[in-house]
Amino acid sequence: MSTEDLTVVNNAEDGRFEVSVGNDVAFAEYRRLSNGILFPHTEVPQAFEGKGVGSKIVRAALDWARAEGQKVMPTCPFVAGYIQKHPEYHDLVHEQYRSTLGLA
Repeated sequence: MSTEDLTVVNNAEDGRFEVSVGNDVAFAEYRRLSNGILFPHTEVPQAFEGKGVGSKIVRAALDWARAEGQKVMPTCPFVAGYIQKHPEYHDLVHEQYRSTLGLA
């Protein structure tokens, strides 16, 4: 399985970005708030772990937040860790969450 072959879908009804393969679904939940987008939880089934699926989902979610002109509030450790490792997304972090991620 290559992540290039996987499609990330914004399931707005359930408030999450998803990738499905067979019966397995990996996802990153989000909540639209008045002051930005909260990312509280990411779940990657064991079959997807270590294959870059979670990163692909988070990247799509952050690109969507940018396109929407929204700041992000990453309370999910996976999303927070992804942002810390990818400086191109640092500008998206809501000012109240910047210190938590060690951002200036």
